[in-house]
Amino acid sequence: MAVVFPVIGHWYRRSNGTLFEVVAVDEQDSTIELQYFDGTIDEVDMEAWPALLIEQVRAPEDWSGSVDMTAEDFLDSEPGDLPLGWQDPLEILENSE
Repeated sequence: MAVVFPVIGHWYRRSNGTLFEVVAVDEQDSTIELQYFDGTIDEVDMEAWPALLIEQVRAPEDWSGSVDMTAEDFLDSEPGDLPLGWQDPLEILENSE
């Protein structure tokens, strides 16, 4: 397997199937900051990166892994209960003038 270089914003999968995104690369400290699909943050030394046996993958379509909410959290809400701008983010800007 070829060595894959860490790129901020790209998603990778370890050989055990764990998904993570590179969120920062600190060349001065020689570290790479990772955020796993479940939201956990980790840091890896640049020297250890090639030993991770990873492959670059597409970002997951289901982004809810790092969000601490389940489908049941939405069951009690009424359609009118959504916060201002939930459907249209620009509505907040229009109403603030």
